[in-house]
Amino acid sequence: MDYLSSLAAVAIAYLIGSLSFAVIVSRVMGLSDPRSYGSKNPGATNVLRSGNKTAAVLTLALDALKGFVPVLAAGLLAPRLGFGEATVAWVGFAAFLGHLFPVFFRFQGGKGVATAAGVLLGLNPLLGLATLATWLIIAAFFRYSSLAAIAAAVFAPFYQMLIWGGGAALLPLIAMSLLLLWRHGGNMRKLINGTEGRIGQKAASAAPAARAAGANIAPAAGASMPHRGTGKKKRARRR
Repeated sequence: MDYLSSLAAVAIAYLIGSLSFAVIVSRVMGLSDPRSYGSKNPGATNVLRSGNKTAAVLTLALDALKGFVPVLAAGLLAPRLGFGEATVAWVGFAAFLGHLFPVFFRFQGGKGVATAAGVLLGLNPLLGLATLATWLIIAAFFRYSSLAAIAAAVFAPFYQMLIWGGGAALLPLIAMSLLLLWRHGGNMRKLINGTEGRIGQKAASAAPAARAAGANIAPAAGASMPHRGTGKKKRARRR
């Protein structure tokens, strides 16, 4: 095994994963920074809360691709560069880790659901589809993206063990699942308390503007009232 090539592949995958497309897409499309509203998570689900479905779809696709492409490239280049299945799996983990702790965005990243899905599809398309089906079923029934992600994270390593018998990809998969569960700790508490936002629920970004507009209207209304009251007093004096 060529350890230098393996380390280089892992490092490159981490840098690719560090591209926070939720922030990048929002900036390009003139939207608010997803870290400033809703769950403050730079991911597709929170971008959807802005009301811009195109931005959310682009974020989802690009976040998945940054997990899929490094794994696919590592798999294609493995025979030439001299690394095996384990290195390919750790390349996927590095891309996922880059999304969670992006070096280009002060290590403040998302929760990694879409990127993890891309990694799984690159490592084993059937495993990726099985995990994605788990996410879709839970999301369709309960309308909670976080709950669907938690269920998918729990089932993915079990699918790998039960169907494909573990292998070199099992340890990176377990590491990804544990990190996904850790990143969703706050969501778990919100689910228990019944305060978790549902899929498609918009963030209350217009509230400050509405309050500001109300504040501007109130003085004007208040200013007109003394005038009317003064008129009534004058009429009373005339009588």
